[in-house]
Amino acid sequence: MMKKWIFGAIGYLLVVIIGYSIYTSMTSPPNTTDSHGEHAHESAKDTHGAHEGHVATNKESEVDVKIEAKDDQLKIGLTDLQGESVEELEINHEKLLHLIIVDEHLDQYFHLHPEETEPGVYVVDHQLEEGVYKAFVDIKPKGLSYTVTPLEFTIGEASAAHHHPSLEVDTEFEKTVNGQTASLEISSLKANEDVTISFTFPEGAELQPYLGAMGHVVILNETAANYLHVHPVDNKETKFETMFPSPGIYKLWGEFQIEDEVYIFPFTVNVE
Repeated sequence: MMKKWIFGAIGYLLVVIIGYSIYTSMTSPPNTTDSHGEHAHESAKDTHGAHEGHVATNKESEVDVKIEAKDDQLKIGLTDLQGESVEELEINHEKLLHLIIVDEHLDQYFHLHPEETEPGVYVVDHQLEEGVYKAFVDIKPKGLSYTVTPLEFTIGEASAAHHHPSLEVDTEFEKTVNGQTASLEISSLKANEDVTISFTFPEGAELQPYLGAMGHVVILNETAANYLHVHPVDNKETKFETMFPSPGIYKLWGEFQIEDEVYIFPFTVNVE
C-alpha cells in the first residue's frame, strides 16, 4: 500500500513538472540575449562598418554632371538625382568649379574655371582643336556627395572610336617649359603605398601661391579613368602626398606660378 502511494506521488509530481515546462515554453518571450541575438546584432554592426568604409571612398555621386561643347564654349550642367539644379557649391581653392581637360592621347592639358551663368550652369570659352577629350569637373557641392568621373566629349567631327599607343614613361625627371625648369622626385612607384611627390626648382625661381596653394598636381592613369587632384602638405613646400590606387602607367601634371606666370610640368611614370 505504501509503495503504491509513493509511486502515485512521484507520478503526480512528474505530471506537474512537465506541464509547467510546457506552459513556460509557450508563454515566455524569445531570448534576445542568446547567441542568435548577439550574432544578428554583430552582423548588422559589421555590415554597417563595411558600408561606412565604402561610403568614405567610393560613395555613389549625388550630382549628375553633363558637359556640352557648342561653338567656342563649353557648358557644364549640374543636377541632383531628382533632376533639380545644384546651386550651392563650396569655394575650393578660390574657385567654385575647376574643369580639367585632357585630349585622348594625354598630350594636351587644360585647367579652366567656368563661371556660373544661371543656377547649376557654368560656361567657359575654349580654344580646343578638333578631337576627342575627357573632362573632369572638380567641385564641392554643399550637402551632397560627389565623385569626379571622366566625361568624354568631342570637338568637331572627330570620332569617339579611337586607339592610341601606350604613354612613353620618362627616364629623366627634369622638365623645362618656356625657360623654367622643374625636377620631380617620387618616394615610391608602387601601388597602394603612401607616396610623397616633391618638385624642386633652380635657385632664384620665385614661386608664388596659385589658386590658394603653392602648387597643384593632377594625376591620371593611362586610360584617364582614375583621377587624383593633390595639393601641397603645407603652404611653404612644393611637396605632395597621395597614393596610386593600382599598378599601371600614370601621367601627372604639376602646376606652379613662377613670376606671375603659370607653368605646367608633365611627367609620365610606371607604377608597379
